[in-house]
Amino acid sequence: MKFLRDSIGKLLIGSLVPKELVELQHYFRIYQKINFDIAKEHDGTFIAISNDFHHGRIITSGKTKGDLEKNILDAILTSFEVPAIYVKEADIKVGAINDLKYAAAWFTREPES
Repeated sequence: MKFLRDSIGKLLIGSLVPKELVELQHYFRIYQKINFDIAKEHDGTFIAISNDFHHGRIITSGKTKGDLEKNILDAILTSFEVPAIYVKEADIKVGAINDLKYAAAWFTREPES
């Protein structure tokens, strides 16, 4: 339902870039990336906690490394109140989960206007 509502909102505003997306990308231009410490719980769940997010902490989890990567991305979007429908425009990459020590998220390009 949320995805449908966001999709309708995106169609209504057309090519305008939401201010939350601009704020997210401004953050990454200033700070370059957000680093996460990763731990594996006894039940096999992966926990990621940001260690350098300048607006508090971002905490998320996932049953697999792939789930954790998706959840880190979603948690970053949520922290900046960016609707999930703008995930492509946000262009956030999450990497370095394989070593289970840390992950980093960053963006790679300017939004299309």
